[in-house]
Amino acid sequence: MQNNTFSTLFVGQNLIKLKEVDSTNNFLKDLVSKSEPLAEGTVIMADNQFAGRGQQESVWQTQAGKNISTSIYLKPSFLPLNKQFYLNIAVSLAVSDALSYFIPEGIKVKWPNDMYYKNKKLGGILIENTLTGTSIRSSVIGIGLNVNQSKFSESISERATSVIQILQRNVPLMDIMAKIFMFMEKYYLILRAGKYSILQNDYLARLYNFNIPALYKKDGELFEGIIKGVEDGGRLAVETNEGLKTFNFKEIEFTHTK
Repeated sequence: MQNNTFSTLFVGQNLIKLKEVDSTNNFLKDLVSKSEPLAEGTVIMADNQFAGRGQQESVWQTQAGKNISTSIYLKPSFLPLNKQFYLNIAVSLAVSDALSYFIPEGIKVKWPNDMYYKNKKLGGILIENTLTGTSIRSSVIGIGLNVNQSKFSESISERATSVIQILQRNVPLMDIMAKIFMFMEKYYLILRAGKYSILQNDYLARLYNFNIPALYKKDGELFEGIIKGVEDGGRLAVETNEGLKTFNFKEIEFTHTK
């Protein structure tokens, strides 16, 4: 464990760096289950994550030492279960603000919480909550970002991008991490204060395809829709030819903007 001088109250003040791990989320969840009460804001960071995961068991592949693979421990017991998607919103805003510090234009959040630059994926977020009764006991927030990886496998090269590809220069990983910690704390405190409308408005302002006619796919069939918002529970509201419909995670597939 290391003491750091990040300009935060608690996020990142306890940073554990690893050379290699299957998944920073798995490591942190194991640490939580085995150790004495862990300090809120504890961060796990790995040079190489060889079995990273995305939403609903998607695989996240990353090149060793080039990208950000990290997990953050929070205890949002103040958050009602019917508002838990607002934690996704707060984290998404934090990461998008951190990226926007280095890339001033073009950063968007693709629902529910992928990071996009224009039409290409920069990274993603995986939040795993542990529940106690009607509240969240703890949250493990996994963040994967393409930073200094300049080449991707042929299967994803058309859909993925990285900070180095956008800026044409290396950016130190810890510089981005410091901004993530700072913005994470900012939005987490807004969340703790119950200022949901601020979070909702900021999220919609950054939402990929918001209020733009685009093509989507459900059950293999294409349809045109316009994203109109996100419900408190996280369902995506889309205006279609058949009226306003809502979709859960993985129920709708994004295609290219018209």
